[in-house]
Amino acid sequence: MKKVLVTGGAGFIGSHLVDELIRKKYKVTVFDNLEPQVHPDGLPEYYNIRAKFIKGDVRSKKQLKEAVTEADIVVHFAAAVGVGQSQYQIAKYVESNIQGTANLLDILVNEKHKVKKLLVASSMSIYGEGLYNCKKCGKVKPPLRNFETSPSDWEPKCPYCTGNLKPIPTPEDTPLVSNSIYAITKKEQEEMSLLIGKTYGIPVVALRFFNVYGPRQSLSNPYTGVAAIFLSRIKNNNPPVIYEDGLQSRDFIWVGDIVNACILSIEKEEANYQVFNAGTGKPVSILEVAQTLIKLLGKASKIKPEILYKFRKGDVRHCYADITKIKKTIGFTPQVSFEEGMKKLINWSKRARAEDKFEKAARELKEKNLV
Repeated sequence: MKKVLVTGGAGFIGSHLVDELIRKKYKVTVFDNLEPQVHPDGLPEYYNIRAKFIKGDVRSKKQLKEAVTEADIVVHFAAAVGVGQSQYQIAKYVESNIQGTANLLDILVNEKHKVKKLLVASSMSIYGEGLYNCKKCGKVKPPLRNFETSPSDWEPKCPYCTGNLKPIPTPEDTPLVSNSIYAITKKEQEEMSLLIGKTYGIPVVALRFFNVYGPRQSLSNPYTGVAAIFLSRIKNNNPPVIYEDGLQSRDFIWVGDIVNACILSIEKEEANYQVFNAGTGKPVSILEVAQTLIKLLGKASKIKPEILYKFRKGDVRHCYADITKIKKTIGFTPQVSFEEGMKKLINWSKRARAEDKFEKAARELKEKNLV
């Protein structure tokens, strides 16, 4: 029976992966610091008691070493998550995401262990803007939008001819242009892991998660995913707040599909030393997310999205995945459509606590001049 260590395994995505690993007869250990922002009540009620639990922080090499040395496979999910928050809690994000990963890699290089594979959670945020097509110039990667961007400039223009652009699927070889501290830390985390893996012969796989949603994503954490933030607002009879005009788009993927991508990455040798997009390949506008949740909750007559028509520093306009590589290499295909996933999310949310803390987070962004 192979032993798997999942850092951050008590969290949203990690806990779902733990459940599936246990179902597949792996012996699982979870290493998690139970960050109060994510776990205000400590170990969550959904935690799978068949997994060994170690409360520890990846920023402590000593704590982490004790967990790593017995594992055959390490899944590294532990991270500080939040694009906006990362812009004013820089040390926290760098220490958790970069130093935490450095501690893990240092152990793999310098300590006796049995690790035969490392799976790292990367992020679509490292792309910045996605890939676009210009009728005149072909495929282009526009620069990040200026912080003084006005409504007329929300849609990026061709950097060569200033013509209009159409967003297209973003493949893994697209240039990376980070626009937040969070994105920088995920890029460094990915690059460090792949470098050390190749140098020392430890197979590494990096999955660039797009916008993951589903059960167990905290409805009381205002720095989590947009679907959860909107859902928390609506359940509290407050309108979901949208920056810009709501037509910006992302790639929303059901958490169960992400788990499948992780399992394939762990079990398939073809995944070794590769970077994969983990998304659906289908863009959905932020406005559509809000409208869908309002409709499914039966509140269309009472609540409308609040569109601010304001630019939030660090936001990109469009980015969705090209999943050709992950399909061809390890046979991953997402199974749950956006519509089906939203219905599942609503059904789960009926039993979930939702404390709306959006206003607090919004005030912090305003105080830091990020909006």
